[in-house]
Amino acid sequence: MARELDLIVYGATGFTGRLVAEYLAQAYAGDALKWAMAGRSLAKLEQVRDAIGAPGDTPLITANADDPAALRAMTARARVVISTVGPYQLYGNDLVAACVETGTAYVDLCGEPNWMHDVIAAHHAAAQASGARIVLSCGFDSIPFDLGVWTVEQAARAKFGKPAPRVKGRVRKMQGTFSGGTFASGKATAAAAAKNPAVLKLLLDPFALTPGFEGPGQPLGIVPEYDAAVGGWVAPFVMATINTKNVHRTNFLAGHPYGADFRYDEMMVAPGLGEMGKAAAEAIAKMNPMNADKGPAPGEGPSKEERENGFYEIDFIAEMPSGETLTCTVTGDRDPGYGSTSRMIAESALCLLRDVAGSGGVWTPGALMADPLRARLEAKAGLTFAVR
Repeated sequence: MARELDLIVYGATGFTGRLVAEYLAQAYAGDALKWAMAGRSLAKLEQVRDAIGAPGDTPLITANADDPAALRAMTARARVVISTVGPYQLYGNDLVAACVETGTAYVDLCGEPNWMHDVIAAHHAAAQASGARIVLSCGFDSIPFDLGVWTVEQAARAKFGKPAPRVKGRVRKMQGTFSGGTFASGKATAAAAAKNPAVLKLLLDPFALTPGFEGPGQPLGIVPEYDAAVGGWVAPFVMATINTKNVHRTNFLAGHPYGADFRYDEMMVAPGLGEMGKAAAEAIAKMNPMNADKGPAPGEGPSKEERENGFYEIDFIAEMPSGETLTCTVTGDRDPGYGSTSRMIAESALCLLRDVAGSGGVWTPGALMADPLRARLEAKAGLTFAVR
């Protein structure tokens, strides 16, 4: 099938979609990339195109998330679709189905494990048949974690001749806020769990995204504890429920390069030492922004200054049975959820376009394109992956 466009940013008038379109317009100005902006309103698309300085002839496509015919027509025009329209469990089903039907590659920012589980069940086999590469979670959910584990496991194999059966993800530093889209996704998942006990069970299952495989018992990471690996107290990390599932799916899809007995958890390092660190960890454990009654409205998010002043630093500590360790530190130079995420998803789409082939299916970034994507992120998106 001939495709007139390389990629489409669907949801370009939303907060994150606009950041993605702005990044493409600036970072790939003068490039041969053929890309378009899509959304529900032509007038809003025109406003965003002009505001971000995209070329006046940038194609604009209108398609509603609940219009399967329009979505099929849109996806048939491009090689890759970037979707920033969430919550995906409310607005994402028809777009994924259209990409699978038309054999179009797809990337999103999904952090909704219940929806991801359903997408795998409904579309993995059909995507394999059509050749559609459906890659979920291509933002801070969960690229730094997915590729951080991949990198430290590669280093373990190179140094020790075998994978590390235990990796700890430890968030050392993180500055950034969340937008209305993130808040809405969290609320949608909570509502689904309240209505359906099966959803809650899925959210608690670390192997919910590895159909037919269940590995060993995993560290829970739900209460503060002292961690000798970091020399301090650690607290539960709000995104661990999402990221750990993606890490296990990468291991599953890649044929268990981390081993079938792989154990992994994520926690946040609390500031302070001794009793101060313990108190800080306990305070962090009690905080959950998704429990608030009201949050930012869709379309809202951090300011340009907040995005540029944000950052993150995450250690991935591989522990060998011998007691030896290796650490991969992943850093980002923008706020994690938006400044960094908008670059990560754009480069994921470009990696699918230019760097990897791969067969169809419902993928994680790590299982399909770990090494070339990591190289892109270091070259273009302000991330670093340092092993020591």
